[in-house]
Amino acid sequence: MDKELLQQVEAKAENWLNGSYDEKTKAEVKRMLESEDKTELIESFYKDLEFGTGGLRGIMGVGSNRMNIYTVGAATQGLSNYLNREFAGQPISVVIGHDSRNNSRLFAEISADIFSANGIKVYLFDSLRPTPEISFAIRYLKCQSGIILTASHNPKEYNGYKAYWNDGAQIIAPHDVNIISEVEKIKSPSEIKFEGNKALIETIGEAIDAAYLKKVQSILLSPDSIKRHSDLKIVYTPIHGTGIKLIPRCLNEMGFNNVMIVEEQAVISGDFPTVKSPNPEEPAALTMAIELAKAEDADIVMASDPDADRMGIAVKNDQGEWILVNGNQTCLMFTYYILKRRSELGLLKPNDFMVKTIVTTELIKDVCNHFHVELFDCYTGFKWIAAVVRENEGKKQYIGGGEESYGYMPSDFVRDKDAVASCALMAEMVAWAKDQNKSIFQLIQDIYLEFGYSKEQGISVVRTGKSGADEIVAMMKNFRNNPPQEIAGSKVCTIKDYQLLIERDVQTGEKRELDFPATSNVLQYFTEDGTKVSVRPSGTEPKIKFYIEVRFPLANRSEFDAIEAKANMKIMAVRESLGI
Repeated sequence: MDKELLQQVEAKAENWLNGSYDEKTKAEVKRMLESEDKTELIESFYKDLEFGTGGLRGIMGVGSNRMNIYTVGAATQGLSNYLNREFAGQPISVVIGHDSRNNSRLFAEISADIFSANGIKVYLFDSLRPTPEISFAIRYLKCQSGIILTASHNPKEYNGYKAYWNDGAQIIAPHDVNIISEVEKIKSPSEIKFEGNKALIETIGEAIDAAYLKKVQSILLSPDSIKRHSDLKIVYTPIHGTGIKLIPRCLNEMGFNNVMIVEEQAVISGDFPTVKSPNPEEPAALTMAIELAKAEDADIVMASDPDADRMGIAVKNDQGEWILVNGNQTCLMFTYYILKRRSELGLLKPNDFMVKTIVTTELIKDVCNHFHVELFDCYTGFKWIAAVVRENEGKKQYIGGGEESYGYMPSDFVRDKDAVASCALMAEMVAWAKDQNKSIFQLIQDIYLEFGYSKEQGISVVRTGKSGADEIVAMMKNFRNNPPQEIAGSKVCTIKDYQLLIERDVQTGEKRELDFPATSNVLQYFTEDGTKVSVRPSGTEPKIKFYIEVRFPLANRSEFDAIEAKANMKIMAVRESLGI
């Protein structure tokens, strides 16, 4: 054990024993200090839980590196200080929401007290709500900021704190670094104003729910299809989270009267008792929903994560087997459906645009080109999608966007990924496909038949500790300085380096500047046969991430399985080429 580190940790913990912390917290610190095994003490105090560009996220517990009332308090005090400085002389208000996680309500109420103690008006939701509704409420109530207490789909030990600006989007430059600076100035609980001003705290709920769901209804494109297929068999699971508050209600109000809920997973619980991970990207999280779908011969399975921003689905293939649809496919289907229906209804306008992240399937670009709709690429994360929307506000009309990580934003009244609106649009799409005697699986095939087949896979290479972090830095440096000349037998023709903001044509050596608002440590390689590989280190975990996409023509439906097998082999060849 590193003696110097242990001494630093013990000194930091002693400060908590002697500081203005509550007695329960001090007792827990004392227990850790007196324990023979110092692992828990070190993990809890070896660093401060950082308020990053996405806010806070960490394991709950006592200590400077844990989510607790003091780390949440410092974040809220820092944000309050910044808001009072940025909007000096103006009335300031914020929205506060929370998910189903343990301590989320406690952290929300403490945050409400701190904001109000700093003279800021607080709109506090009466109980748990989906993340997208918080984004909506900020703009609806004309607030300057807002927060939600959530750790999204992380394991049950975690909680988090996401901060939003006045456009309902997660905070980006310059506000992010400025808020971080204010949070870092808070050195003691005595600097946090915990004594709330109840006169400045207003409880909100049903009125915002109704306004938000009315907006969701406004994006629908096939109401007649819904009427014809009101008995559509929809299986839905909220995976113990906030989706249960609004998604079944939304589907019922749309006209669907046969929504079957996985009752065991409708139990609101921060322990997520029926799953190891409450993540709709994980096949195991949808197991119970698929079992119910089999028993009821359902048309679609839909799931949302605990804060109801991500949506996952499962569909029946032509053999009647239930298969999971990945995030790229979902994003592709939404793009196709929105553009196809808008085109049929005469709703497409010359100033319409869509957005995808750079690691999301390039097939979306082909679909947008087909319908003559502008597509913007942006960095991973919905704060960047929202930034594109903000930049084009008043000039162009946003009509949809998303990313491969199971998130979609169907309209700009929410400025974050939105599982409520996504479930609504997906259910409508199933009804629309039924009007054409097609399943959702066949609709996916139709897109591939028209635009070519695409298969994507994400791979995370984990390298832990300092040596692992050094290895990741070395890997990125090597990819940057010695880029592959070919991948899986196909020549690399284009390289994009988002750290240098340069795109290079390998054959001619010609370079052009990439039009992005900031630099990012991401590399992309495009080959002559349409393969795309993206490489980036994770910003939050000891990982280097690879996103692989391979393309093949698909002539007819009967070739689908063979082409899919061919694509899987190609992905293996790509991995071999890259040594992953």
